[in-house]
Amino acid sequence: MMSVSLIWGIVVAICCCFWLILGMRRRKMGEPPLENGLIPYLGCALQFGANPLEFLRANQRKHGPVFTCKLMGNYVHFITNPLSYQKVLCHGKYFDWKKFHFTTSAKAFGHKSIDPSDGNTTDNINKAFIRTLQGDALNSLTEAMMENLQLIMRTPAAPESKMPTWVTEGMYAFCYRVMFEAGYLTLFGRDLMGQDAQKALILKKLDNFKEFDKIFPALVAGLPIHVFKAAHHAREKLAEGLRHENLGKRDHMSELVRFLNDMLSTLDDTEKAKTQLAVLWASQANTIPATFWSLFQMMRSPEAMKAATEEVNKTLESAGQKISLEDQTICLNQMQLNDMPVLDSIIKESLRLSSASLNIRTAKEDFTLHLQDGSYNIRKDDIIALYPQLMHLDPEIYPDPLTFKYDRYLDENGKTKTTFYSNGLKLKYYYMPFGSGATICPGRLFAVQEIKQFLILMLSYFELEFLESNVKCPPLDQSRAGLGVLPPLNDVEFKYKFKHL
Repeated sequence: MMSVSLIWGIVVAICCCFWLILGMRRRKMGEPPLENGLIPYLGCALQFGANPLEFLRANQRKHGPVFTCKLMGNYVHFITNPLSYQKVLCHGKYFDWKKFHFTTSAKAFGHKSIDPSDGNTTDNINKAFIRTLQGDALNSLTEAMMENLQLIMRTPAAPESKMPTWVTEGMYAFCYRVMFEAGYLTLFGRDLMGQDAQKALILKKLDNFKEFDKIFPALVAGLPIHVFKAAHHAREKLAEGLRHENLGKRDHMSELVRFLNDMLSTLDDTEKAKTQLAVLWASQANTIPATFWSLFQMMRSPEAMKAATEEVNKTLESAGQKISLEDQTICLNQMQLNDMPVLDSIIKESLRLSSASLNIRTAKEDFTLHLQDGSYNIRKDDIIALYPQLMHLDPEIYPDPLTFKYDRYLDENGKTKTTFYSNGLKLKYYYMPFGSGATICPGRLFAVQEIKQFLILMLSYFELEFLESNVKCPPLDQSRAGLGVLPPLNDVEFKYKFKHL
């Protein structure tokens, strides 16, 4: 028995030696410094996954601003100098930004490929998202979201006793519940069965969404969803609710959902529903934690609370809006929402501290990448990656980078600040929680407006307090690094009650 085990051990050792000799990529002349890692296929994935920021900083110190790492069978070239970001985006003709995103979406949500080259849709799908999430479409989305937020927040606003009572809840759980329900109603419309039945249905969908979203990083990493039975069941139940026959029972659907259903005409109803599920996830997965961090950071800073409250009151007064818990609701148009630089700065600063997106593009062919720090040869199918968190937490660009400063994005006149420097040079790209260039999130404008509306209503209708006077900032959940805004690793208890209006 020992001899058989010994033989197998020798075989495995020999195979590993052969892989080290023949299977490892060799750096060629003109290519960036290379880190293969010691584990076949995985490469440096475990070190990167444990703490991406520290892993990249360590390699930046070791290799300089450009280096290559093997991650899950892919060779990824990390560009860490923010002065080079603009130059990366100038090489757009060499990049295929759709390949990775479409493949990942199909893998995670279970739909057929929506890559135009596969013939299931047209190459205008990104334009369709822009058309239905920006411009005139954004006005109707924002109006619907404001109405739905107040529908949810003001529901318990008519207690038998006129004395408002404190409600205690986890802040992340509160943001999750409110933003999921309001966002779902805004995109997919209201059920015709009535508000109570609709709320019960939404809560079931919320549970399924949490179960599915919990294993999303594993799906992106390449693990099959069938390994996670509960999450697989949750995904299928969510998709079932988004089938055409079920959406047909809802009223006031967004233009995005209607247009996408028509655009994917070659897909069957099940495939369309799973594509709509991708829209649901994209609209919620980052907006919810971003909402939490914006509310948490604002409440934790007395200066931020004071400045935000004054701006909200001033905006409502200028718009002739009265805060009331009766029939009258708050309604602000796009121009009024856009002219709130304090809330903008609070949201930006919150996202700067919590976002950890990975901006990637795939090389369509061999080419030379010309950057601020030199030129590098890139092979076909390699990945170019930007990790903006390196920039967001750079003390040269953002002094005292780990501290929340509500006015960091305000100039001396209280207007939006857009001038930031690195190495004495003005940066074109200094804030990138939503991606960049062709891969920038088409729904980013709506996401910011959602968060802003949420903050306006929280400040208008509620008194807000933490349960602990010196509440600590919860750590970021690093398991979702690369996917966008990181949620808190633990929730924070707070209490709220309706104001005497």
